[in-house]
Amino acid sequence: MDPRRFERVDETTWRYGPEGAMRVPAVIYATEPLLREMDEKVLEQLRNVATLPGIVEAAFAMPDAHWGYGFPIGGVAAFDPERGGVVSAGGVGFDISCGVRTHLTGLREADIAAVRERLADELFRTVPAGLGRRGRIRLDDRAMDAMLAGGAAWAVAEGYGEDADLERIEERGRTAGADPDAVSRRARERQREEMGTLGSGNHYLEVQVVDRVEDEATARAFGLRPGEVVVTIHCGSRGLGHQIGTDYLREMARAAERHGIRLPDRELACAPVRSEVGRRYLGAMRAGINCALANRQIVAHLARTVFARFFPGIRLPLLFDVSHNTCKEEVHATAEGPRRLFVHRKGATRAFPPEHPDIPEPLRPWGQPVLIGGSMGTGSWVLAGARADGTRAFASAVHGAGRAISRHRALRTFRGEQVVRALAERGILVRSVSLRGVAEEAPAAYKDVDAVVEAAHRAGLARKVAHLRPLIVIKG
Repeated sequence: MDPRRFERVDETTWRYGPEGAMRVPAVIYATEPLLREMDEKVLEQLRNVATLPGIVEAAFAMPDAHWGYGFPIGGVAAFDPERGGVVSAGGVGFDISCGVRTHLTGLREADIAAVRERLADELFRTVPAGLGRRGRIRLDDRAMDAMLAGGAAWAVAEGYGEDADLERIEERGRTAGADPDAVSRRARERQREEMGTLGSGNHYLEVQVVDRVEDEATARAFGLRPGEVVVTIHCGSRGLGHQIGTDYLREMARAAERHGIRLPDRELACAPVRSEVGRRYLGAMRAGINCALANRQIVAHLARTVFARFFPGIRLPLLFDVSHNTCKEEVHATAEGPRRLFVHRKGATRAFPPEHPDIPEPLRPWGQPVLIGGSMGTGSWVLAGARADGTRAFASAVHGAGRAISRHRALRTFRGEQVVRALAERGILVRSVSLRGVAEEAPAAYKDVDAVVEAAHRAGLARKVAHLRPLIVIKG
């Protein structure tokens, strides 16, 4: 993308418009090299988002942004329901509440060295991964309703984890306002046997080591110590979330027309927050969030059982669980004072600053943990909400490295077995049901996660705390 198309506000802030039908400007946070690497579709999609009714401040894109469905992945936009603001299924995405959670082990890298191969094999056997893979849990209608309403809190009550986990999950593991009745029969059927599964694509379970600390005080408060091992899980709402998105995009396309909303792109199908369709989608989407929270909670329980076989008595306390691909009702400061807004974060996460009341103690003085998944070979990051006087992009930050090339192009470029072999030579064990999936997710198919995180840090979206290097990768 040509930087000359933008007004450069500062080192990492690029502003475009408003022009034409845009109600607000488009703003991209990125270094100049990252901006140049972005495809033109990112700006086109931001311009389209900026035309939607009730949008507040700007249509934002994070440093990891790339083309997506309707909204760019890495897109953030907030809407005021009192001014005709809308909710868009395309602004949330199909993998509702895909997210990341990290568990501490207290183990040193040397502690797992002798059992690493066996540990990798046992994790792969125990945690179902791959397209269409089913878990060991089958939900009847009553249990499905309870899961959709209860989220991770339901999973803990069913014996998958401990109460202390809920203190380290957004909204204590249960999003209020979920409406199981707004979830279609087809969505329920797709999820009935998929609880406790990773799925495919970029979802994974990784055993990692803290190999670099950037903020010692915050890392210490988060329980991250150099040389210690952590377990990170990245997955979402599986087939249920995808079906919710599919169902409501059709309905919203019709609803937009009824409400006189002109869509510059059909993929931006939306409905007023206060409309009947808008309310039902929010209820279904919140149920999808709860599904993802419950799913990650069960996967974490399975990982704990594996570690306990090798290290009796180990607990694996949760550092934090953070979602992306959501729309959440939040109060934010604006030029007109505090306003209750519906914040879409598609491929972006919350990044609440220190002392925010929604951050659990004892993390509150340090800011919300922001967990950034990288590619298989480049490692991941733990960030924290920025210490700025105000927050940027409605307290949002990046969610990962962001794709550099499409999955189709990756398949033409890389061979799965070569990727596995190259990673093994670097001490990274990969276990996957699909070499095709490994090729699609090859490290070189993604942007440089360190560059993305550096841009987020410089932009004041979040601050660097610690880098995590992969040791074991379990993928679909």
